[in-house]
Amino acid sequence: MLKLISWNVNGLRACCGKGFEETFNRLDADFFCLQETKMQAGQLDLQFMGYQSYWNYADKKGYSGTAIYTRHQPLSVTYGIGVDEHDHEGRVITLEMEQFYLITVYVPNSQDGLRRLDYRMKWEDDFLAYLKKLEEKKPVVVCGDLNVAHQEIDLKNPKTNRRNAGFTDEERAKFTHWLDAGFTDTFRHFYPDQKDIYSWWSYRFKAREKNAGWRIDYFVTSSSLDAKLVDAKIHTDVLGSDHCPVELLLDF
Repeated sequence: MLKLISWNVNGLRACCGKGFEETFNRLDADFFCLQETKMQAGQLDLQFMGYQSYWNYADKKGYSGTAIYTRHQPLSVTYGIGVDEHDHEGRVITLEMEQFYLITVYVPNSQDGLRRLDYRMKWEDDFLAYLKKLEEKKPVVVCGDLNVAHQEIDLKNPKTNRRNAGFTDEERAKFTHWLDAGFTDTFRHFYPDQKDIYSWWSYRFKAREKNAGWRIDYFVTSSSLDAKLVDAKIHTDVLGSDHCPVELLLDF
C-alpha cells in the first residue's frame, strides 16, 4: 500500500512556524508533495529521516514553487513540462517510479479580473498533452492545487462565484475534458455526492470557521489505475495554511 499526501502550504517557511513538521510526521506518507513553497534554493534546509526531496523554484522570488519528499528512489526526476513559456514558475515536478509517474503541480491562477485566463487555457492544453505523452509509457498520478472547483458541489457558494477565478465555465470545462481524456478525480470516485468537504478557505470573512470553502486540491489518476485506488481523504482538520492536505491510498 502506498500513501500519498499533497498540500499547498502557502509559504513553507511560514507553515513551518505553524506545525508543518509535526503534520508531516503524523501523516507518515510514502510521498509528500508540496505546492506554493514560495522559496528559493538555500532558504530552508528541511530534511526528514528516510526521505529524499526534490525542489522546483520559481525564477521570481517568494512565488509559486513545488517540492516532493519521497521514501522511494525514483528512476528519474523532471522539472517543468518542457514548454519554456510555462517552465519559469516552478510549478511541476515529475518522479518516474517503477509502475507510474507521480506529478506534483501548482496550476496557474486565473487571477482577479481573469487577467490570466487566456494563459491558463494555454497551460491546460499543454499540461494535458504532457500527461498524455507520459501515459504512453506508464500511468500517471497527478496531485496538487489545480485551482478549479469542478462542480457546484465543490464549493460553498457556486452562484455568487460563477465568473470568479477557479469557477469559470472555461476552467471547469477544461477539467471535464481532462476527465473525459481518461483520468479519474479520486475523491469523487469514492465520494460522488459528498457535500461540504473543501480543501481551501479564504483567509477573509472567517471562511474557515464557517466552512465557506472550495475543493481545489486533488489527486487525479489515469483511469487505468482505478482498480488500484483504495481511498481518498481530505484532512480538513489540519491547519497551517489556507489549504489543507489531501490524501490518496494506492494498492501497489
